[in-house]
Amino acid sequence: MAGNKAPKNMVCIWYDKDAEAAARFYTSVFPDSSITAIHLAPSDYPSGKAGDVITVEFIVAGIPCIGLNGGPVFQHNEAFSFQIATDSQEETDRYWNAIVGNDGQESECGWCKDRWGISWQITPRVLTEALAVGGAEAKRAFEAMMTMKKIDVATIEKARRG
Repeated sequence: MAGNKAPKNMVCIWYDKDAEAAARFYTSVFPDSSITAIHLAPSDYPSGKAGDVITVEFIVAGIPCIGLNGGPVFQHNEAFSFQIATDSQEETDRYWNAIVGNDGQESECGWCKDRWGISWQITPRVLTEALAVGGAEAKRAFEAMMTMKKIDVATIEKARRG
């Protein structure tokens, strides 16, 4: 998209070859998301040919990103994740089910991975608020969280109350 000025700072995410598919998925799931540019390779490169999609600029939940189709050299791990704050069980379920249900994978304590190996933390605000309070309330909420995959809002609320 000629004339668009990219943000000064963007998260660059390396994909084997599916940056456009990933960006389209993320923008279909999360609000405040859009694809802002798709760039084609001007010539052949080690993992592709001239005319292939090389980068995709997108916004996911307000965060500017650029997906790079760099080939299979690097793999994702939990050292990088997106953390999505949710306001209800319905919203938590919607995001979790979208990621896991699209060939993703469940993990522990509100973490899951999408089909491309990117880690997501689907985190209800009730949990982060409980942890911020500290003391016995935080301990109960934390211990409840440690037994979960997807976070159960009602269980966290009950743990907060004691």
